[in-house]
Formats: sequence, structure tokens, C-alpha cells
Amino acid sequence: MNGSASAEMNAFVRVAERGSFAAAATDLGLTPSALSKLVTRIEDRLGVRLLTRTTRKLALTAEGELFVARSRDILASIEAAEAEVTAASERPRGHLRVSVGTAVAKQILGPALPLFLADYPDISVEMHVSDRQVDLVAEQIDVAIRSGALGDSTLVARKIGEATRVICASPRYLERHGSPQVPADLLRHNCLTLPGPAWAQWPFHTHEGINRLAVSGTFTSDNADLLLDVAVAGLGIARLADFMIARALREGALVPLLADSHVPESFPIHALTVPGRHRAPRIRAFVDFLAKQFGRSA
Repeated sequence: MNGSASAEMNAFVRVAERGSFAAAATDLGLTPSALSKLVTRIEDRLGVRLLTRTTRKLALTAEGELFVARSRDILASIEAAEAEVTAASERPRGHLRVSVGTAVAKQILGPALPLFLADYPDISVEMHVSDRQVDLVAEQIDVAIRSGALGDSTLVARKIGEATRVICASPRYLERHGSPQVPADLLRHNCLTLPGPAWAQWPFHTHEGINRLAVSGTFTSDNADLLLDVAVAGLGIARLADFMIARALREGALVPLLADSHVPESFPIHALTVPGRHRAPRIRAFVDFLAKQFGRSA
């Protein structure tokens, strides 16, 4: 395959992913008209219509769906081959765009990132911190770190860690209000939760199996880091991921509660990358680094 053919495939895939010539043209540094002519040239060469064009959006035809799938495979194979050939001799370098949730950013990446940058001085990192789900292709993200079960996706997922949940409170709060001895005691305590009924249903082992206790309190927040802060400040009892509270537990700012009966509900943490690009030296180095950091945080 010559460079022109792979460039055409890349351009067509970008149009399909972005859903418009204007957005794809911005990504590729072309004009929308030039990109439209390029796609028309591909269609003329293949003798089939790949896109249905309307005034509002572009839609792939059946032939377009097949062509974009095969193009992704080919482009991923090319990038993987180049990465494998150069990985042994090439020092990781380049710009790395990372998407990460607030809790992981603050509790793990913030303290650890200087170590990564010291080990790889030829890599620059652009960190996007948000709890929303991002489109790696549309937003040109190299690595996204996400917690919990993954839905169906064409992305490459590598499990870099596993977390559990811990019920905890500060010694200051417990001195004032006492320590719960059994799960039912939580009903008379101020429990700090994320919004939504599911987050206020804390699971416990009982003789009948796992039962969920509906807790309540005077404070909820959609930011788990804020719940951690107010728990440390003595406002109430929280149920948080173990990697978030590891330091507070070590320093005695928080203590675990009801460990014998609480169900910790482990959940995976993954690094997500676009197919083919996960073998790029800078991306592989960063994901390897993440796996080590999560191992240390356990």
C-alpha cells in the first residue's frame, strides 16, 4: 500500500467518525471542500457510494460501513507494525493527551506524574480531568482511565488495577458520635453519599445473604474527592474507593468501619486506547507506568 492510499483511508475514517466534513477537516488540517473531493475520488475509484450526504449530517452506506471497518483494521496494523519495529530502539517521545476522572487524577496521577515525566523527559503530557465519558477519537485522546465495568467498545482496554470500597470516618467524628458496631447503627449517623438512590444503598453480609441498607445524611456531592475532604473534616461517614483513602488511612485521618460485615464491591480500573495506537512507545510507557502506580496504591 502506498502512502496516498493510507492517507485516503485515514481521511475517510476521520469523516466517518466525526460525522461531518467540517469537523474532520479541522482535525486533518484540510478544507471541507478538499476533504469532500477526496471522498468522492475514493467513491469513483471503487465504483460505489460510501456516504449518504444530507444537509444535516453524513451517513455511511452499507459499503461505507464495510470500507471504514477494513480501513480501521489496515491503519491499526500499519501503526502497530511501525510501533513494534521502532519500540526496541526508540526512546518514548512526543505529546500525550490523557483523560482521567477527578479521583484518580488527584489521588494517584497528581503525586505520581512527576516521576513519569522525570523518567521520560521527551514526553509532554496534556491532562484532561473530568468525570464525563469522552470520545477518544473525536477529542484526540491517547489514553483514557476509567473505573467500573466497560460497555461494548472497539477501544483497546488494559486492566491496570482493581479497587474496592471502604466505609470510613474521621476519629473526630467518631469521638463525637460514637462508632457504629452493626450496620443498623448507620441509620442514626450522618452518612455522606454521591447523588442518586443507588449510592445510598450500602451492602452488607447478613444471614439471609447480601442486604442493602438505605443510609442518609446532610450532605451529598457528585464529586467523590469532596466527600473525602468533608469526611476527613469530621462531617460524617463515607463509603469511598480504597485508593482514594489510602493516604488518609495511613496517616490516621480516617479509620475503616464495619469491615467484617461490609461488602466492598471490587471494581476494575482500565486504561483505554484507540486500536493500533496502544503499541506506540509513548502510550505503552504511560500505561505500563499506570499499572505500576495502581499496584503501589493497593
